[in-house]
Amino acid sequence: MRSDDGTELAAGGLVVRPGGSGPEVLLVHRPRYDDWSLPKGKLRRGESAAAAALREVEEETGVRAVLGPELAAVTYTSPKGRPKQVRWFAMTVGEVGRWTPTAEVDVVRWVPATEVASLLTYAADRDLVERFTPTTRTAPDFRPTT
Repeated sequence: MRSDDGTELAAGGLVVRPGGSGPEVLLVHRPRYDDWSLPKGKLRRGESAAAAALREVEEETGVRAVLGPELAAVTYTSPKGRPKQVRWFAMTVGEVGRWTPTAEVDVVRWVPATEVASLLTYAADRDLVERFTPTTRTAPDFRPTT
């Protein structure tokens, strides 16, 4: 979906779970771009950003997430040269369903929060994770770390 000014609208999730050595972040590999990113996708007509974020996380990863607070809206120019805005939401794991690799996402990986920056392709994704990943080993609190 696009806004009135032509900006492509998308939403995604920063999905975090407790891990043995601290929080883990859910990442996806997209073969079309050969990149590692957070799960996200375009809004459908009439769909809220929160609903789109939950849908995209489940479609791309098989994880039925629990929605937390909105974290940030990031605007950038897409590889096609168009303005794009992604609204990011904090999420935790509600239920893990079946996942099958697709042409859109061929690998799903839980990565320790301390290692995410070395794997994520885009600086904006790294910044989001750095700013909002919980620092405790227990349930996420999603407060900015800066």
